[in-house]
Amino acid sequence: MKTYSVAIVGATGVVGKEMISILENRKFPVGKIKLLCSERSSGTTLSFNGKAVKTEILTEDSFEDIDFALFSAGGSISEAFAPAAVKAGAVVIDNTSHFRMKNDVPLVVPEVNPDALKQHNGIIANPNCSTAQMVLALKPLHDAAKIKRVVVSTYQSVSGAGKNAIVELESQTRANLNGKKTEPKQFPKEIAFNLIPQIDVFLENGYTKEEVKMIEETKKILNAPELNVTATTVRVPVFISHSEAVNIELERALSPEEVRSLLKKMPGIEVLDDPKTQGYPTPKEVAGRDEVFVGRIRKDLSCPTGIELWIVADNLKKGAALNAVQIAETLCQMNAEK
Repeated sequence: MKTYSVAIVGATGVVGKEMISILENRKFPVGKIKLLCSERSSGTTLSFNGKAVKTEILTEDSFEDIDFALFSAGGSISEAFAPAAVKAGAVVIDNTSHFRMKNDVPLVVPEVNPDALKQHNGIIANPNCSTAQMVLALKPLHDAAKIKRVVVSTYQSVSGAGKNAIVELESQTRANLNGKKTEPKQFPKEIAFNLIPQIDVFLENGYTKEEVKMIEETKKILNAPELNVTATTVRVPVFISHSEAVNIELERALSPEEVRSLLKKMPGIEVLDDPKTQGYPTPKEVAGRDEVFVGRIRKDLSCPTGIELWIVADNLKKGAALNAVQIAETLCQMNAEK
């Protein structure tokens, strides 16, 4: 079997560690792995396939003989070092927002738009975690009855903001239970026992940057520039998994039974929808799972062609690391078929 040299940029972060785990679990044909990080984290030893691998400081010379470079260390790092990786001959799969909306960079969820991978200039973008799980459910409905409008409200876990955000939720929770006050550092307000209707910065139009990401990325991935999308993104005191309440207006009506049937046939989707037995996905149950779970499938009583969905997924997996590895797997398969 052909093997590939893989570099992970941001290997000591939450998503970086998840990438390592997924490469192992999916038995991706790694011949050599290079774990790259900042000077502050260098020298850390991580495990890959039972062997200790020492992390290295990221430099422009880190990508010699690398086939795939998986980036998850922030947009400024991707901007500075992705071109060097491409110049060295690597294919960059970038988990940040830096390249997503550039015209010459495909934005890919392999189950949804794999053909976009056929044309790239060395860089492929991974979508926003909330977008990735939503478009997986939207795709079969859009193909069957064309979506006119999407209204999404998200309930996003703190792990989407990195390991320091996880620590902050834990420490604030302990402090609150002990009657102590804390000063928020990772979020604009306390996250423990709270909801924060702000993810990323506010823009002049009143939306946050995260909300605009979801709107624009959904259109790009579905190749539907005319699609009407609006979003409200909320940070919730959950460690792992993002949840979404999604209202979809179609051009022609689909029954809930038809929607369930379409979703069950969609790769990567697991339908969990049995209200009589409390059969619906929750963040805690979904954490650690690869699939995107869909439940609460019902007709929108206010709109004749409307459908309501509840979508939950582990944001570190399909929303980030898993999707990146699946992009690499799809590229390997395409190369093998040439």
